[in-house]
Amino acid sequence: MSVLRWGNTSAFGFLILLAVWVLLYFYFEKTSEKKLNEAFGKKVVPWLRASVSFPKRRLQLVLQVIGGFFLILALARPQMGQSEQEVKSEGVELMIVADVSDSMLAEDVKPSRLQQMKIDLAKLMDLMPGNKTGLIAFAGSAALMSPLTSDPGALKLYIDSLDTYSVSTQGTAFEPALSFAKEAFEKGGVTQSPDLKTTRVILVASDGEDQEEGALEAAKALAKDGAKIITVAYGTEKGGTIPTRDPFGNLTGSKKDKDGNVIFTTVKGEFLKSLAEAGEGSFYFASFDGSHLKQIAEDVSHYEKALFDSSMIVQYDEKFAYPLGLGILILLFSLLITDRKKEPIMWKGRYEY
Repeated sequence: MSVLRWGNTSAFGFLILLAVWVLLYFYFEKTSEKKLNEAFGKKVVPWLRASVSFPKRRLQLVLQVIGGFFLILALARPQMGQSEQEVKSEGVELMIVADVSDSMLAEDVKPSRLQQMKIDLAKLMDLMPGNKTGLIAFAGSAALMSPLTSDPGALKLYIDSLDTYSVSTQGTAFEPALSFAKEAFEKGGVTQSPDLKTTRVILVASDGEDQEEGALEAAKALAKDGAKIITVAYGTEKGGTIPTRDPFGNLTGSKKDKDGNVIFTTVKGEFLKSLAEAGEGSFYFASFDGSHLKQIAEDVSHYEKALFDSSMIVQYDEKFAYPLGLGILILLFSLLITDRKKEPIMWKGRYEY
C-alpha cells in the first residue's frame, strides 16, 4: 500500500504567510473604507463604490488563496510509492607519487613543472571518479600527504598544497617513494584475498631526475605483486634553470651547485619510460593540451575494478507536478475575474431623491 509522505515539510511554513496575506487584505480593505467615509461621508461612499462587485473580489481572493495553497503543497514535494536501488562504489586503488624536488621548479614549461603537475593531477581526479586515491610527495625523502580516500575534493586540497617544502630532504629518490606507496596500500587499502583482488596503480609524476639506484628493482617487485606503474614526464628535453626567489616571490637568480655553476635541469623521459616498463604500466609525456590525462584515465578504466562499498537507497515517486499544475491553473483563472459590475448604478448628483 502506497503511503503519502512529504519530501520538504519545511515548505508548510509558507502557510503562515498565506494567512498573513488574507489578514492584510481585510485590514487594508477596512482601513480604506474608513478613510473614504471620513473624506466623503457615509452617504457618498456607496455611490463611489457602486461599480465594484465585492462578491467577485471575495471570489478572486478565495481562488488566490486556494492556488497559493496548492503551490505550497507542491513545494512540500508530496511523494507516493517507492523503489529501492543499489548504489555501488567500485574502482581501483590509485596512489599518486608526486615529485616535489627543486628541479620541478624549472620553468621550461609554464608556469613551472610543479604547477603544471598540480593542475594536471586536479583535472585527473575529475576524469577518474569512483577510485580510492592517495597522495605521496617525494624528493630526497617521501611523505604521505593523503591516505587512500574516495573524496576527490579533499585530495585536490592536498594536491594544491604540494611544494618543495612538503618533504624534509631534497634530491630525487624513487625507490623510497615506491616503497612508501606499497606500505600505504597495505595500511589503507582493501585487504587482498583469493576472493577479492583490487588493482593497485601507482602514478608517478616527475621530471625523471633519479639520483639514487634501486628504483627499477622496486618497480619490478611491485609489478610482481600485481601493481601497475604509470609514469608522466614533466619538462622539456631542452630543459631550463631552477629559479630562486625571495620571500615575496621576486626572482633573484638561478640555483647554483656547490662550485658556483648554474644548475641546468632536463627531463629524463627515458628513465621514466623504463620505470613504467618495469612496472608493467604506461609512460606519457605531459602535454599542454592535457591529452595525456584522457589516455591515463582510459588506461585505468581498463583495469579490473573492485567493489569498495554497496548500499541500498530508497527513491520515492515525486507527485509535486499535480498540485503545481492545479495551483497555476487556479491562479490564472483568478486573473480573469474582474471586480467590476456589469451595470453600475449611475451617479445622480449630490442631492438625495
